[in-house]
Amino acid sequence: MQVVQPRGFEMVTVHDAQPAGADPTAGRRRVTVVAKVLFALLGFSALVTEVATLVARNRFVPGDFFSYFTVESNALAVASLLVSGFALAQGRSSHGLDLFRGAVTFCMTTTLLIFIVLLSGYPASTLTAVPWDNTVLHYLMPIAVIADWLFASRVGAIPLRRALLWLLLPLLYLVYSLIRGPIVDWYPYPFMDPSVRGYSGVAITSVVLAVVLALVAVAVAFVARWTPVGTRR
Repeated sequence: MQVVQPRGFEMVTVHDAQPAGADPTAGRRRVTVVAKVLFALLGFSALVTEVATLVARNRFVPGDFFSYFTVESNALAVASLLVSGFALAQGRSSHGLDLFRGAVTFCMTTTLLIFIVLLSGYPASTLTAVPWDNTVLHYLMPIAVIADWLFASRVGAIPLRRALLWLLLPLLYLVYSLIRGPIVDWYPYPFMDPSVRGYSGVAITSVVLAVVLALVAVAVAFVARWTPVGTRR
């Protein structure tokens, strides 16, 4: 607050003194923490709703359900938002937490891109047990995690060589799915099923995705070099 007081023919501006020890970013941190927790609860409720609905329909197969990249990524997103929200509330941060948040952002960006490009043409009922879960898990949660990475504070930049290690996550997932698929006669996604276009089709799709995801990893790491205004003290 500024108060203008006359002094002779001069106008003197008097500034209110800020209380000692006041943190100008405290309000923003509180809002960020609340947003993190709310989106974590939203993602958790969507996952729980999926499980409860499938159980009620006698269609819940734990091995299949937890073999979806979407489910795994959203579970990590819930953990990331809660842990980073708690750390932010406590005024703590670390490079390890940033690396974990970056990996989760990479996974959720992968979920969003693959859904839009390869899966959005399928009916929502074939992708999730409850239609609103489809919106939450494939759109709202990825966007929330990406926004969190863009605007919430970070300790420092993510080295590119470490960011590229994130590519091991979808690679290991692909290997796991191709090994498990023939054993249980089930694949989580059509583009991973060799019976649809053969192993050559799966290989071509995988190579294209690898290139795209490498660019995503680079982008996520590059964003970490930018510090949001007002988030670092």
